[in-house]
Amino acid sequence: MSEQKNSLSYKEAGVDIDAGEALVDQIKPLAASTRRPGAQAMLGGFGGAFDLKAAGFDDPILVSGTDGVGTKLRIAIDSGRLGTVGIDLVAMCVNDVLAQGAEPLFFLDYYATGKLTPDIAALVISGIAEGCRQSGCALIGGETAEMPGMYAGEDFDLAGFVVGAAERGALLPKDGKMQSGDVLIGLPSSGPHSNGYSLIRKIVDISGLAWDAPAPFDPAQSLAEALLTPTKIYVNTLMPLVRQGLIKGLAHITGGGITDNIPRMLPKHLSPKVDFNAWPRPAVFTWLQETGGVEEAELRRAFNCGLGMVLCVDKENAVDILGMLHTEHEQAYIIGELCPAES
Repeated sequence: MSEQKNSLSYKEAGVDIDAGEALVDQIKPLAASTRRPGAQAMLGGFGGAFDLKAAGFDDPILVSGTDGVGTKLRIAIDSGRLGTVGIDLVAMCVNDVLAQGAEPLFFLDYYATGKLTPDIAALVISGIAEGCRQSGCALIGGETAEMPGMYAGEDFDLAGFVVGAAERGALLPKDGKMQSGDVLIGLPSSGPHSNGYSLIRKIVDISGLAWDAPAPFDPAQSLAEALLTPTKIYVNTLMPLVRQGLIKGLAHITGGGITDNIPRMLPKHLSPKVDFNAWPRPAVFTWLQETGGVEEAELRRAFNCGLGMVLCVDKENAVDILGMLHTEHEQAYIIGELCPAES
């Protein structure tokens, strides 16, 4: 008689299909809470559908974006504070398509881990749903991948994908209309957002502080809590101005900082003249600079230094736009202007 072969299951190999199905059940209400015109936000199919006509578009151009959270995720995992990194994920994506003049419409996420724990994944995805609600974006699907051997312990990674739309002819930047003398307006960030965290973590190592220690720049919060402040979402503030045609260009201040991101919205014959003293620098950046001995030029490229989005507007409209922003309880600063590029 031949020996019976061992019978292995997928679960014994490290992948729990039941856990995946349990997670889907947990996040269905989260997706439903993001429903908006054009989307049913129903999970469980093989793809998500969106009706552009129902969303109110006549002749739309689609704009897509994708991003992650970066090593800010390491702080969240190490400190056990997982509820807000999903907001970061959505923010990094929707702010990018907003910078092209597009209204974010729907979002999909990718959650990858070595061992799926439904309660942990649901907590992260609850943050994604909150980011979608803040930006008026429907969470219409996603993918949860359990990959034993790829991630250690309870480590996981996140990626996101957003699709937005703008009417034909309304995309930004309107570089053909930009001219010397146009005004740059900066909107405050909520902190480092989701950039520069490999340097931040190195500086925290140098400081010797634990994640649960009071933040030196904000003692009312722990260091982890302060550094995990979610990335600010600018959609609701800026889309009305975009639709009115009052904005010529938007720069989302991400990796590369103010120095590298403002030129991305400009034609080659123009360059930005920025006064870095025109807005208050949040204390977190002063602490990072002093603790890490970071040179000013490096600080300006690694971090947003207190501004998360920069607008290019006509000089004649600048004061009115500042007033509109202040009416919406949004602080804003004139930070510079456009000038001819050096040949």
